Amino acid sequence: MKQKELKEAPLEPIPYKAMDMVRTPQLGRTLAYWLIGIVLLLILCLFLPWTQNISSRGTMTALNPQDRPQTVQTTIAGRIERWHVQEGQLVQKGDTIVSLSEVKEKYFDPELLTRLDEQVQAKEGAQEATAAKADALEKQLQALRQGLQFSLAKGKNKVEQSRLKAQSDSMDLVAQRVEMDIARNQFERQEALYKQGLKSLTELEARRLKLQEAQAKLVAQQNKLGSSRAELQNAYTELNSLRAEYGDKIAKAESELSATRAYLYSTAGETSKLRSEYSSTLERSKFYQVVAPQTGYLVRTLKAGIGENIKEGEAVATIMPENPKMAVELFVQPMDLPLLYRGAPVRLQFDGWPALVFSGWPNVGFGTFGGKVAVIDNTATNGQYRMLVVPDPEQGPWPEALRIGTGANGWAMLNTVPIWYELWRQLNGFPPDYTGSTSTTDAKPAKEEK
Repeated sequence: MKQKELKEAPLEPIPYKAMDMVRTPQLGRTLAYWLIGIVLLLILCLFLPWTQNISSRGTMTALNPQDRPQTVQTTIAGRIERWHVQEGQLVQKGDTIVSLSEVKEKYFDPELLTRLDEQVQAKEGAQEATAAKADALEKQLQALRQGLQFSLAKGKNKVEQSRLKAQSDSMDLVAQRVEMDIARNQFERQEALYKQGLKSLTELEARRLKLQEAQAKLVAQQNKLGSSRAELQNAYTELNSLRAEYGDKIAKAESELSATRAYLYSTAGETSKLRSEYSSTLERSKFYQVVAPQTGYLVRTLKAGIGENIKEGEAVATIMPENPKMAVELFVQPMDLPLLYRGAPVRLQFDGWPALVFSGWPNVGFGTFGGKVAVIDNTATNGQYRMLVVPDPEQGPWPEALRIGTGANGWAMLNTVPIWYELWRQLNGFPPDYTGSTSTTDAKPAKEEK
């Protein structure tokens, strides 16, 4: 029985210390398995997709210029009399911010507008009187010109009458000479007949008497013709005298009219100047109240106290519009500019909002917000190009508590590539690239990774 039990009992191994010393420890094998697994895992991770991106640091701003903070400036110089608002207060467009009083001596007169109005009315009255005088002179000049026409017509008629009279007298003189010749011939024939005894002395004396009468009439007719010619010359002289007399009167009237018109224009200029001064003074009185140019919050007053003098165009307060259209201002390097375009997707992380960011895996991180590029500058600023990013309507809205000036980090999303390619690109310092043709800031790439 005991021998059978001894046969069935297992044989125990004989311990050898040398074998135990050269055997691989169990911990080492486990570590080797883990290292191999990690290396394989890392190699596999190199083939995981990675979204290329362009990172940038920026701040919150407003998309439209009128939505950005602006300073309220004074149009005129003045002295602060009263503040009507407080910092942080919401003011409506046209609300008075501060009241000013005048500091220039020219505008100290409280009745300045009334006095300027009186001066304008006086100048207008002088202008009207001068205009009436100019009209009267024009009528006088017109009357002189008409009188000259009538006098010239009268003088020309008299000249014509004198010429016709002289012509008639000249014809009568010719007829009288013919009659004289006839009377002389008759006397000579009568005298010859008398010598022959055929005619009596009485008949001869009658012919001599007729000859003497014809001679007297000829002399009278010659004197009459001379008188007619003298009258014609006097008519010409009187006509020229009328021209000279009326020319002198018309020249004097024209000179006085020109002087009156010159004074009228000068008065009109002074009137216009006074009107401009009146209007300027009236408009200046409206600038004693500095009002809000648009609805917004009074962020800060740049002047303090009562009685402080301010200059023309000096800022007195800063206003932030009430509902600005927010945007993020980011700056990118010139090397990355050709890869961006309007409408390109951007992920944003705002200061004060916790976020877990994986720039290459935007779907994994959280706490970031979506946006898209709205504006890309055409010129560089300090060696970088500015772009404005607005909320993406297809993504979630941005936090309502964001304010102008809040810091932000942005990542412009580009292509999806393997991790090994991105590491190789980073090590070589190459810019990100994408599949498709070259784009500009206004053109979208041919193939866009989403």
